[in-house]
Amino acid sequence: MSYKILFLLAFIFTTTTHAQQSQKNVFPDGTPMPDWFLDHKKIALSDLGKPYVITDFGVKPDSTLVQTKALQKVIDEAARQGGGVVVIPKGTFMSGALFFKPKTHLYVAEGGKLKGSDSISDYPLMPSRMEGQSLDYFPALVNAYGVDGFTISGKGTLDGNGLKYWEAFWQRRKENPQCTNLEVSRPRLVFVWNCHDVQVQDVKLHNAGFWTSHYYQCTNVKLLDLHIFSPHAPVKAPSTDAIDIDACTNVLVKGCYMSVNDDAIALKGGKGPWADTDPANGGNANILIEDCEFGFCHAALTCGSEAIHNRNVVMRNCHVNEAMRVLWLKMRPDTPQKYEYITVENITGQAHSLIYVKPWTQFFDLKGRPEVPLSYSEYITLRNIDMQCAIFFDIATTEHDKLARFTFENVKVEAKNGTYNPQLIDGLTFRNTVVNGQKIP
Repeated sequence: MSYKILFLLAFIFTTTTHAQQSQKNVFPDGTPMPDWFLDHKKIALSDLGKPYVITDFGVKPDSTLVQTKALQKVIDEAARQGGGVVVIPKGTFMSGALFFKPKTHLYVAEGGKLKGSDSISDYPLMPSRMEGQSLDYFPALVNAYGVDGFTISGKGTLDGNGLKYWEAFWQRRKENPQCTNLEVSRPRLVFVWNCHDVQVQDVKLHNAGFWTSHYYQCTNVKLLDLHIFSPHAPVKAPSTDAIDIDACTNVLVKGCYMSVNDDAIALKGGKGPWADTDPANGGNANILIEDCEFGFCHAALTCGSEAIHNRNVVMRNCHVNEAMRVLWLKMRPDTPQKYEYITVENITGQAHSLIYVKPWTQFFDLKGRPEVPLSYSEYITLRNIDMQCAIFFDIATTEHDKLARFTFENVKVEAKNGTYNPQLIDGLTFRNTVVNGQKIP
């Protein structure tokens, strides 16, 4: 038996062993995952109380008519009657911003579509949260503020109808290449703020005008079997992040498909030189992403660009296809950041870069702070990886970025650029890492 065959068998054995070990349900700092993360039970329509089918309340089956007021009346009536589930039946119904109330839910039946208006006037300015800032901004198509137990379910579609917004953005960017994301008025598709025990399951979230789904200051959020898509061709859908997790604790993302023209899953939390002192900001903790598939995206998992603290993040058992990056740590030079205890494991597929860690300098502003705040990334682990990449180790830092205790374990990569610079990281460990057929010592 040849040396190559023996080496391959050893690699497969080690992969299996490490994969089994890694499935112990603990977070990277050693904290056991609560049983909540292991409960993937779907919510049935019958669990949600009295159904309020919108067509029974005067909403017309007309895909060209904006019926925001009529739809909001159905939500308000459900709330007035003590709660229930607003049902979008088969057909297409257009609306501007809708606001769900305590004890109300949304169910979109298979073949049903709630489609967003492409006129920003149907999304009134109000206090909101966007790009790590508390500011007046446009609400989403579906909004829940302080609605504990809120659910979105069904096998239908929420469609942001984003083409007009995308074209307006690219026209503005053509006029001014330095324009910010907020200069063109665009709504998100789903915004959930200060809600606890949230579950979004089975629905399709398509064609968002801006971010697709945004969860801010929430705890116990489950996102199960979602299909999230916005195109990157022929018209790019700018800034259509699939899932933005913003100052949240306990989030499960399981069985989702994500293909968008920006980051798939982005961990947010605040930006600016004093972001860590602002009570409106916050860290993310206890995030589990598993059994997901990633199509085109700028990164499968991103920390930043507006983030101050992310801890105990696991992405596992996922397939990546067409991603620019698997893991992206955005080191923002105007914001104190700490990314720690992040594990990416049991990943297959292909991407441009396996790991990308570089300063994020777009639109940064020190706001008069004389010294640049330091940012830290530590206890970062990539384990049980089998990928094809253009770049294996896409890392560059400044004196303001402190990287420590990165581990590559049981990694097999074919890369056009397989080089690495161990001096960028204090405590870089390779265990059974093979790049282009050569084991890193």
